[in-house]
Amino acid sequence: MAYRSDGVLKREGTDTIAAIATPAGAGGIGVVKISGAEAIRMALPLLRPVRDASCLKSHRLYYGHVTDPGTGKTIDEVLFTIMRAPHTYTREDVVEIQAHGSRCGLYTILELVLKQGARLAKPGEFTMRAFLNGRIDLSQAEAVIEVVSAQTKEGLELATRQLKGDLSKTIEAARDSLKGVLVEVEAAIDFPEDVEEIIQPENFAEKVEQGVIAPLESLLANYDEGHIYRDGISAIIVGRPNVGKSSLMNQLLQKERSIVTTIPGTTRDFIEETVNIKGIPLRLIDTAGLHDAGDTLEEMGMKFTRKRLNEAEIALFMIDSSMPVTDEDLKIYGLLRGRKSILIINKADLPPYQPVHQIEDRFPGLPCVRISALYNKGIDKLKDTVFKAITDGKGPADLPAVVPNVRHKVAIERALSASRAASEGFKESRPSELIAIDIREALDALGEITGSTTTEDILEQIFSRFCIGK
Repeated sequence: MAYRSDGVLKREGTDTIAAIATPAGAGGIGVVKISGAEAIRMALPLLRPVRDASCLKSHRLYYGHVTDPGTGKTIDEVLFTIMRAPHTYTREDVVEIQAHGSRCGLYTILELVLKQGARLAKPGEFTMRAFLNGRIDLSQAEAVIEVVSAQTKEGLELATRQLKGDLSKTIEAARDSLKGVLVEVEAAIDFPEDVEEIIQPENFAEKVEQGVIAPLESLLANYDEGHIYRDGISAIIVGRPNVGKSSLMNQLLQKERSIVTTIPGTTRDFIEETVNIKGIPLRLIDTAGLHDAGDTLEEMGMKFTRKRLNEAEIALFMIDSSMPVTDEDLKIYGLLRGRKSILIINKADLPPYQPVHQIEDRFPGLPCVRISALYNKGIDKLKDTVFKAITDGKGPADLPAVVPNVRHKVAIERALSASRAASEGFKESRPSELIAIDIREALDALGEITGSTTTEDILEQIFSRFCIGK
């Protein structure tokens, strides 16, 4: 490894790499991507009609055929693009060959490229080169994964903002503030006779608090919301048998996923599906009804329901308004104490056994929604209630830059801890050498997010999460 001018790791003598850049499976179009100093030289012998590289303009689409140089056999009719460095994804010369989406055809083209001397790319290696060559920082590189794996438009919006550099700008602004303070502190160390003039504790503590601590605390405050839009949240539907849990599952999914009958205890296993609730991927779990079991199999189903209830992040507690509140309902309510839960009063299409407000009074502390799962009444209001319970009503537009993953969260927490120690050090007139240590620790922690102080092992771990070809 060598280093960029900004201190980031960079490979010396990078070779030319190639991979299929489109997902596995048959499709209308598949792409073979080549990147590196020899990309154009390796691609041209495969392409017909024969062209001189100097005649091919960068970032133009050309028509031709891929042929096997050894046999002259035509492999496929293709479109190809030559993109010259540095104006490419990797900042290297790049060739993309667009062929028909046959996996056999794409692998044949890839094998021909490898025979020309290219190496098969590792997972995430194209994006790693974009990072190592300074086109994007590490936070933006990780955002590529988030964009590709986004499950909703809202999740995609947050990932795209990270890719554009929203998080990076916040982190770099905090690092700049720390660097400015560190320069002054180091000057005080080098010229101790002038320390009283250089170090003004109140001013420096304020700089650290306003320029570093406040924005980092704001980032951490939005971590949960960012995590929810990125990874989703698990929700379990609980209630005694035959209150309409499976009907609700089917309405939310807009398809018949759970078996619905009037026979209590029909659902004995759990069913899990993901539904989009106002941009949040909600992992919805339909479970066996909780009551006194009639047989061993049903008891096993209820035991599993209790286990999943303990793991779920929010519970949708259903009762039947056409029936009196039972001891079983109250026992389930007792299991929900201390958990984020919503009371769903189902069967609004039937006359209530008692006034709805009296039902609500039996289950204090829970937001309540009245629905008819059978006739799709009140479902939109339920979605709104779930959304507000999860996010406090905040959508992506209400969030500034967000912390997308645990790695970033841990790094920011370390930076905050060190920055607070530095601020306290100024206020308590601690030795400048100790304050400088805290500031450097904060800088290193933030540098792990953007990649300026990241080790090779961490880079390998991050990019191994990518698919080959990205």
